[in-house]
Amino acid sequence: MPLNDLMAAVSTRVLAAADRDSTLRVAAQLLACQEAAEDSIFQSLCERESVGSTGIGHGIAIPHGRSSLLQRPRGALLRLLQPVDFGASEPVDLVFAMAVPAHYTHQHLMLLSELAELFSDAGIRAALRAADDEAALKQILDHPHQARSP
Repeated sequence: MPLNDLMAAVSTRVLAAADRDSTLRVAAQLLACQEAAEDSIFQSLCERESVGSTGIGHGIAIPHGRSSLLQRPRGALLRLLQPVDFGASEPVDLVFAMAVPAHYTHQHLMLLSELAELFSDAGIRAALRAADDEAALKQILDHPHQARSP
């Protein structure tokens, strides 16, 4: 199922980030909305990272946080121009940040599972890394079957 069907909004950004915290700050900016402010989302993302790295391998991290103010989950895909240290086994250059309503439990795990499956495909990872801009990233997220490995 396309991520847009599962989330209220999915934003994309190609970004030159210096470190994990600046990456999370931009992610929080993209995830913020009228319901939930940037600072509260940033704090939630940082709190989750303090528990343990959200790096899942292959240069990918899925930072995620909760907000009691959100009604539906929101996502942001960032392609980093230079990999940054996320405290994982390898530097990260693809980040899918997510903010979910605080009451989401099963849905939160389902979204994480969906993202892990998406990023497990080498063809999708390669296409995302080759994307020139936000529109190209969005196209891949909207139509991942076109980028999947044979």
